[in-house]
Amino acid sequence: MTYSIEWDEAAIKFLKQLEKDTAERILNKLEQIKENPFRYFEHYEGEHYKLRIGDYRLLVDVNFDRKILTIQLLDKRARIYKR
Repeated sequence: MTYSIEWDEAAIKFLKQLEKDTAERILNKLEQIKENPFRYFEHYEGEHYKLRIGDYRLLVDVNFDRKILTIQLLDKRARIYKR
């Protein structure tokens, strides 16, 4: 069973500000990971996971019971870890 993806408002807002080709690259990668997300994820503090896409990082919460990936934060690598 594949995972579904939900977005936090802050992540959607940042995605809309990106250049079209960069946003498409991120969305294409998210489509790829739906089948086996843990192949691409790295564990991050607590129960969070991070996903690297070029210079960008996504912080993701995983609901294992409902198979939902929630994109909490999306930002450049240099800024995302300062939050």
